[in-house]
Amino acid sequence: MVARVSTVAFQGIEAVAVDVQVMVAPGKVGMQIVGLPDKAVAESRERVQAALHASGLALPAKKVTVNLAPADLPKEGSHFDLPIALGLMAALGAIPADALNGYVVLGELSLDGTITTVAGALPAAIGANALGKGLICPAGSGAEAAWAGEDIDILAPRSLIAMANHFRGTQVLSRPVAAIRADPDDLPDFADIKGQETAKRALEVAAAGGHNLIMVGPPGSGKSMLAARLPSILPPLSPAELLEVSMIHSIAGNLAGGKLSDRRPFRAPHHSASMAAMVGGGLKARPGEVSLAHHGVLFLDEFPEFTPQVADSLRQPLETGESVIARANHRVSYPANIQLIAAMNPCRCGMAGEPGHSCARGPRCQSDYQGRISGPLMDRIDIRIQVPAVTAEDLIQPQAAEKSTDIATRVAMARMAQLARYRALGRPDIRTNAQCSTALVEEVSRPDPGGQALLEDAARKMRFSARAYHRILKVARTLADLDGAETVGRIHLAESISYRIGTERVAQAA
Repeated sequence: MVARVSTVAFQGIEAVAVDVQVMVAPGKVGMQIVGLPDKAVAESRERVQAALHASGLALPAKKVTVNLAPADLPKEGSHFDLPIALGLMAALGAIPADALNGYVVLGELSLDGTITTVAGALPAAIGANALGKGLICPAGSGAEAAWAGEDIDILAPRSLIAMANHFRGTQVLSRPVAAIRADPDDLPDFADIKGQETAKRALEVAAAGGHNLIMVGPPGSGKSMLAARLPSILPPLSPAELLEVSMIHSIAGNLAGGKLSDRRPFRAPHHSASMAAMVGGGLKARPGEVSLAHHGVLFLDEFPEFTPQVADSLRQPLETGESVIARANHRVSYPANIQLIAAMNPCRCGMAGEPGHSCARGPRCQSDYQGRISGPLMDRIDIRIQVPAVTAEDLIQPQAAEKSTDIATRVAMARMAQLARYRALGRPDIRTNAQCSTALVEEVSRPDPGGQALLEDAARKMRFSARAYHRILKVARTLADLDGAETVGRIHLAESISYRIGTERVAQAA
């Protein structure tokens, strides 16, 4: 007799259907798993045998063959334990043979028969729902899987015995409840920042339009403090964005207790991060920092200290909104629609341009240090600002600073205006000006005659690239949205251009 159980294998955030076939037949005593299993799947033989024994079910003295079909699809992870165990129980008559027909199963087994939480429950539940099936998953993953929809049948047992009792009718498993994580309300506030009004304005513009931003300034000027307060003015995730972000974090195993959060991700990797850690990869092609920051912020402090190869690996995700990991035997794509915020010192000494300071190596200290960031990568950064050292007056007699809640209100109104605009144009997939295509940005950001003349003059003098030209229009459109203006004016373009040339060729522009 052959018992069949449905489960999934993960390719990126996509759940691919896998058929677990279990046959118990006369032959050499033992258990064999075939179908391109990795080490974790091959070791499930020992976990399954121990869990069944602990649950009071001994394997017969026969040959047990487990086939994971399709045979040419690599199978990775410990979540194949539970479907293999339930397939064996069905083949041995411990549970009804047809009880598993309407379910997709995943879960890891402990040696005592309990079922342990696994990564990927949310994508698996969404995949099962697309197939018209229910889901059987560990109890610890039930709250996460319940977000796939109210109409999907979800069973979340704590042990093999509880699962068997449910199918026999002696115990009823209740459906798990979708849970959301209660995030703390004490986020760092912009009111804590003394001075730096220009930088605060630039961060507000970046938050309103989803623009990339870089801050250049000496040590202690507050660049990291400013970046840490950006999440306090960003709007919460929409329901669709929440599911996208949670699916990535589910695959990465980062959903604590299966609870989701509507707060936008804020990732700040150390500058020693490898390329696989940044864009994804490794033996199992896991999502990297750019994907874990999807629909959120990727903050890179000490930007030039990242190796040039790692920094330049961000160019494609910044342009396309996805991270494609290609290997000899497979190709995986993860979403990576991020807002890049970077901070750096102006030179190796950190004090170039400050009054009374001169670098020991002269101008080369600054040019060599900033030269570690390639021109094509800098071209993808919309807003570039200088963050000077805080003055003594700002520290001794600080002015009343605006709170994050007030800034967040203006940011939310600007984003609502953008969302309404692009929906009216038949593009509901575009949520911010930064995501607008080059063809569409010229339509929605058409300036008035004064602004057009200023833009043409600046483009000739500064020799902007085509990408820079369109990104200036995008930032100007965001500035107009913050002002509640329908048309992009000269004042909006002037401020947008000043952000573009904020850290280079200022003398030439003047």
